[in-house]
Amino acid sequence: MGSLSVGYAAMLEQFAPQEAVALSALAEQHGFTGVMATDHFQPWVPQQGQSSFVWSVLGALGERTTGDFGTGVTAPSFRLHPAVVAQASATLASMYPGRHWLGIGSGEALNEHVIGQYWPEPAERISRMFEAADIIKKLFTASLAGRDAKHSGQYFKLESTRLWTMPAVAPEILVATAGPVTAKRAGKHVDGLITVGAPLEKISMLFGRFAEGARESGRDASTMPKVLQLHLSWAPTEEEAMQNALTEWPNGAMRFPKADIRSPFEFEQMAKMVRAEDFDGRMVISSDPDVHRAHIQRFADLGFDRIYLHNVGRNQREWIETFGRDVLPRLVR
Repeated sequence: MGSLSVGYAAMLEQFAPQEAVALSALAEQHGFTGVMATDHFQPWVPQQGQSSFVWSVLGALGERTTGDFGTGVTAPSFRLHPAVVAQASATLASMYPGRHWLGIGSGEALNEHVIGQYWPEPAERISRMFEAADIIKKLFTASLAGRDAKHSGQYFKLESTRLWTMPAVAPEILVATAGPVTAKRAGKHVDGLITVGAPLEKISMLFGRFAEGARESGRDASTMPKVLQLHLSWAPTEEEAMQNALTEWPNGAMRFPKADIRSPFEFEQMAKMVRAEDFDGRMVISSDPDVHRAHIQRFADLGFDRIYLHNVGRNQREWIETFGRDVLPRLVR
């Protein structure tokens, strides 16, 4: 079993790009090992107030930090063709060897409907994602071999071409999954998985299906990256921690699928119905660092290799300092 890395989740919906980069650098100074940056065209709710272009921010992160970094997650299916995502990722990996990984997902209407295409059902979105991943893998493999790739599939076409800027080793491709079918397909077709905090029995099931897919492709899932994004709310008092959750991250308490909602203003109306008890079982809200440490440790014990933490409040600096001192050093694998 490998070592555990605990990184910082840079929420570009909440912080202007310059601040997100500065906070990521501060997190590294306090023991966080890398950065997962979100890819949104719009924030979840207007209160969050930002939504910068992730690829620009990742370039700045490469300059300001020394750890790993990647997208958590991008959808190479609607706003950007998979070939463009492959080029962006390969360029970052070329500039910062061994540090960049590519996290992809099936997308949400909040971000992807803005280009005016038909918004499909979940099964089609997932199939589009895996076809996109296939195109990206083809481009990475062919370009490293010095030849062109092409593709003609159900959802995408790619004429004969290659990526002319490539790193010596292609970036890892990680797929975001919350369901068993996607987890198995991820194990079979890509390098690793990303998921979010959920009941441990559900994640154990996802790991099992991921391992099934890996075996079908002749690989060992124990050697493949398993990555977690974990939302939490810490503040010096319980009241402040809860208020931060209610104000800044009400979407974390919404117990229904959110991928078909198109506007931050729609989320804002739904957020008016969120109550403190809605966060129960979905996100730890506490002023006690040890409560958070114990919660994070359970996921580490389950087998995650990398965990990226998102404190939902604006109190990022005091949270980074507190967790760097009282939480990170006490996590074990």
